[in-house]
Amino acid sequence: MRPKSLRVRKAKEAAYLAGFVLAVLAALAVLGVLLWSIVAQAWPQLRWSLLTNYPLTDSTRVSEAGYASAIVGTLWVVGLTLALSLPLGIGAGIYLEEYARQSRISRVLQAGVTNLAGVPSVVFGLLGLALFVRAFGLGKVVLAASLTLTILVFPYVVITTREAIRAVPQSIRDGSLALGATKWQTIRKQVLPAAAPGLLTGSIIAAARAMGETAPLIVLGSIPLMQFLPWGPDSLFVVMPVQIYAYFKTGPAWHGVAAAGMVILLLILFAVNGAAVVLRNRLQRQRW
Repeated sequence: MRPKSLRVRKAKEAAYLAGFVLAVLAALAVLGVLLWSIVAQAWPQLRWSLLTNYPLTDSTRVSEAGYASAIVGTLWVVGLTLALSLPLGIGAGIYLEEYARQSRISRVLQAGVTNLAGVPSVVFGLLGLALFVRAFGLGKVVLAASLTLTILVFPYVVITTREAIRAVPQSIRDGSLALGATKWQTIRKQVLPAAAPGLLTGSIIAAARAMGETAPLIVLGSIPLMQFLPWGPDSLFVVMPVQIYAYFKTGPAWHGVAAAGMVILLLILFAVNGAAVVLRNRLQRQRW
C-alpha cells in the first residue's frame, strides 16, 4: 500500500506541476501575442519625433504627430504623485505596524486601507473631480490629478510598507532596544534600512499604477491634443494613456501612432521598473 500511495502522490504532484506550467505558458503566449501585435502596428510610426512633436489630428500629417506634451505631463503627474504618496503611505505603514495597538479602531483602519485598494479607479476620478477640482477650486490641473492619484495608490504603498516592515526579524529590534536606542531610533536606523527593498517594491507598484491610469484622469479633465508643455503643478495637463486613447478613437489612420505611444509608455515603465529592481537587488545584498 505504501509504494502505491507514494506513486499516486507523485503522479498528483506531476499533474499539478504540469497544470501550473501550462497556465504560465498560456499567459506568456497571450502576453507575447499582444506585445507582438502592438509592436507590429507601431513599427512604421516609431521615430524620434514622437518624443518632441506635439499631438495632431490632421490625418494628412500623421507622420508629424507626437507625444511631447503627454510625456512631460506624465512625468509631472507621476512625480508629484510619488512625492505625495510615498511619505504619507510609508508613514501610515510605520504607524500601523509599529505603533498602533490592536484595538477596534486600528482594525477598522487596516480594513479600510485594504478595501480602498479594491475600489474601481473611476470612482477616484469622480472623487477628485468633486473634491479637488470643484470643492477646493484647483481646476483641471496637474496638482488635482496628482492628489487624486495619491489617494488611489496610497493603500498599495501602505500595504507593501507593512509587509516590508513585518519581514524584518524581531531580533534586530530587540538588539537595538537592548543597546539603549529609542523606538524611533530603532525604526529609523535599523528597521527601515532593512526593509528598504520592500519599500522600493511599493514605490515601483505606485509608479506603475499611477503611470498607467486612464479612467480617473479622463473624468478629472485631462486635455488631449495639448499644443504646449505643462509647466508646473498649476498647469493644464495630458498624460500618455489619455493621449493614446485620444489617438485611437480619432480614426484608423491614427492607430499606428496610438500603438507607438503604447510602446513608449511600456519602455518608460520598463526603464523605471528596471532601475528600481537593480537598486532593490543592491540594497538586498547590503541588507545585513
